[in-house]
Amino acid sequence: MLRRLLILWVLSLALLAASIRLYLTDGTYHVVREYQVKSDRVRFYSLERSQWEEIPLDLIDLKRTEAEIRDREEARKEEIAIIEAEERAEREQAREIARVPMEKGAYLVSGSELKPIPQAEVKVATSKGRTILQILTPVPIVAGKSTVELEGERSATVVPTALPEFYLRLYAEERFGIIRLKPQKGSRLVQKWSIVPVSNEIFEEHEEVETFHRQVGDGLYKLWPEKPLEPGEYAVMEFTPGKGNIQMWDFAYRPEKPLEKK
Repeated sequence: MLRRLLILWVLSLALLAASIRLYLTDGTYHVVREYQVKSDRVRFYSLERSQWEEIPLDLIDLKRTEAEIRDREEARKEEIAIIEAEERAEREQAREIARVPMEKGAYLVSGSELKPIPQAEVKVATSKGRTILQILTPVPIVAGKSTVELEGERSATVVPTALPEFYLRLYAEERFGIIRLKPQKGSRLVQKWSIVPVSNEIFEEHEEVETFHRQVGDGLYKLWPEKPLEPGEYAVMEFTPGKGNIQMWDFAYRPEKPLEKK
């Protein structure tokens, strides 16, 4: 911010002390600090000779001189306006960052407030049962087919609009987005995994929602769907493809049905 103020100060001084080209009708010019039109003569202060001088008015191209002065003043104003706009944008960004808690996770924008979304407990289901997928101690990877699920068929967090906005503080610089969950008996399907033998490479399959996102700060992003969501179950997800590490914050969009007319 101090740098911006200094630039504005320098530009203001430059505007006041800028040299002027006093054009003559033959195309040449004098470099002057200022000039005054007095009847049939022009009095000016020559920067080359550091003194006041006079010249007949009919030898001066006032139209060209004044046009250049106007152009320079407009250019200066534009420069100052750009700097002031950048300064406002920086202040707005700082206020935006300050709104979001420092804890990692997803936050739903609700008017002027932010509501934290509880992090979901993600489980990997195999033929041997279900195992909780943790951040620091991931589940053992076994070749074959697996599914990633959330307990329950419905999320406790319901968004009020088909175009919800979220802030996300990442655990790490990974992929993130919004995915649609598929309710099934007693749970919601997040992903299907195909795990390659020996290499244990994971190929994930999930339904991703097209989103816009904007970086707000280090590891902090704002994201929202490109198109209105259809009613259903969803989640904000952070993950690294092929690694089996997932963080999720589930929500649902359930618009109220209009009352039937009698």
